[in-house]
Amino acid sequence: MPPLIARMLRFAGVPHASYRVNEQLIATLGGMLGILATMALTGQLLEASDAVLIVPSLGASAVLIFAVPHSPLAQPWAVLGGHVVSALVGVACAQLVPSTLAAATLAVGLSIGAMHVSRCIHPPGGATALAAVIGGPALHALGFAYALVPIAVNVVIILLVGIAFNYPFPWRRYPVSLMHYAKPVHGATEAGAFTDMQIEAAMAELNVVLDITAEEVNQIFEHARREAADDDAHRQFVAGRSYCNDLPGPQWAIRQIIDERTSTQPEFDLVVYRVTSGARKHSVGSCTRSEFAAWARSEVDR
Repeated sequence: MPPLIARMLRFAGVPHASYRVNEQLIATLGGMLGILATMALTGQLLEASDAVLIVPSLGASAVLIFAVPHSPLAQPWAVLGGHVVSALVGVACAQLVPSTLAAATLAVGLSIGAMHVSRCIHPPGGATALAAVIGGPALHALGFAYALVPIAVNVVIILLVGIAFNYPFPWRRYPVSLMHYAKPVHGATEAGAFTDMQIEAAMAELNVVLDITAEEVNQIFEHARREAADDDAHRQFVAGRSYCNDLPGPQWAIRQIIDERTSTQPEFDLVVYRVTSGARKHSVGSCTRSEFAAWARSEVDR
């Protein structure tokens, strides 16, 4: 690729590669189901003209919940708090500020500030605040109840759909607190000195959508390396504990060590494990300790 084109793409923020087809299809289907549920409810609660104003903000939430389920902007508190706080701000501006233009301006700006203070930043909340100002008489008549019905009720519905829909896919469970990724198995200092291109390649291989750039990830690694400089002892595998391979898609799995069989030659030590989640769940297997070390990437705190 010519350097000029590469620089232009980097400036525009165009990713080096797209995500796998299975991830694209899952996100597409989830978004369809989520917005179907919210549209069905909103259509029963509001007039068509007002529903048209509210549904787009929920559609934007669907993009975050189903396309980037691990983003901080898509977590339940961000979604619920962002919409409800913004709705309250929007209603207050609509009632206290006579000018629609001024009220709309204040509603969006103040909702951003309120979401910052409440630690629930959710971009679609700005649209929720704006709808409270520019909505029709029926919507204005709701007053502050607008934050509860239809906003909070619809948000709870789309969150429940998001949790239920994403749960069968262990690598993209929602919210992110349901994921089992934990502390790395290998020494902390091994994470240092990665290039941005290596990190981008790893992110593409993992097929995980992150709300963070490769440069920021590298900074995190560097600070973590400094913090762990005095504790770089190699972690050992322990019977009874669980480990994950951190692979994307259906290859993702968690194994719990149930027995160890040592020998006079360490390279022939055996690890007996049970697959507790993911691919080949409930199966039992064994491998050498070195093979298990090559497979395991994270220790799971369960």
